[in-house]
Amino acid sequence: MSGKVVAILGATGVVGQQMLQCLEERNFPVERLVPLASARSVSKTVTFRGEQVPVVEAAPEAFEGIDIVLGAAGDGTAKALLPEAVKRGAVCVDNSHAFRMDADVPLVIPEINAADVAWHNGIIANPNCATIIGLVPLWPLHQAAGLKRIIASTYQAASGAGKPGLDELVRELGCVAAGEPVGETKPFAYQLAANLIPQISSFKEEDYTDEELKMGREGRKIMHLPELRVNCTCVRVPVMRSHSESITAEFDKPISPDEARKILARAPGVKVVDDPAELRYPMPLETSDQDLIYVGRIRRDLSAPDDVNAITLWCCGDQIRKGAATNAVQIAELLLD
Repeated sequence: MSGKVVAILGATGVVGQQMLQCLEERNFPVERLVPLASARSVSKTVTFRGEQVPVVEAAPEAFEGIDIVLGAAGDGTAKALLPEAVKRGAVCVDNSHAFRMDADVPLVIPEINAADVAWHNGIIANPNCATIIGLVPLWPLHQAAGLKRIIASTYQAASGAGKPGLDELVRELGCVAAGEPVGETKPFAYQLAANLIPQISSFKEEDYTDEELKMGREGRKIMHLPELRVNCTCVRVPVMRSHSESITAEFDKPISPDEARKILARAPGVKVVDDPAELRYPMPLETSDQDLIYVGRIRRDLSAPDDVNAITLWCCGDQIRKGAATNAVQIAELLLD
């Protein structure tokens, strides 16, 4: 493979730093790395393959000569700068929300719709972290039985709100342990330590949050299932890292829990951890700092009528890695010669 000039937009943030680590771990052929960030970070360096690489200010001219851009910045920065990168010949894999639902932008989970990369026009979107974690195990089940409906509840870690969210939870836990008042709770609306918050992002149509609507909108696009019905509730929980999801899925064809386990045991990107007798099931502590989606608690939906084919499962995955950085690097691997 020929080496690529790779830029990371937002290289000093949590996801940008994880992208650097993933590029190293996966031996991505980086000929030259260009870490991009805001002007206030220009005096900094990032560590890549044992060397300190100076941060460059993110500006249109910084994309000259870049082959691949991994985007780990916010929507506004992505909208302003990634089209400039495309004009200069780069292909962009973007982790923001900015382009996900654009009709001419592929939205890709490599285990599901890698072929969609072929019709990109310079930008490929990385899905929402909770969407990735839920769909990776649902896709092989869909291939076997035909997915019709999803009812999901997500339990999302503090680090899903970036470094400010992680730092805030650590601070609050210290206050609670010391018996001190928590005080102001930014970036969260309420105290998260010893609590949970049934709201992530702002409320939109019919009192669903934007985060809750993403799984349906993105899932239909990724899986090419325009009629898929999805109902989702997203909850912020006092966990450092790794999102968890409870999913009930309805299918066209019968599928038993045992069949589902066998299918998932050979599915890419999935690890089955499902032994109730030994108290074995997926948990955030076990799924952090790795790239597989753990799936367990696979069981029949007891509420489903006899003529409805439905199972319930529990899954966990690292939302900074597979839910963001690793998925982006996997997409970039599809672009290699």
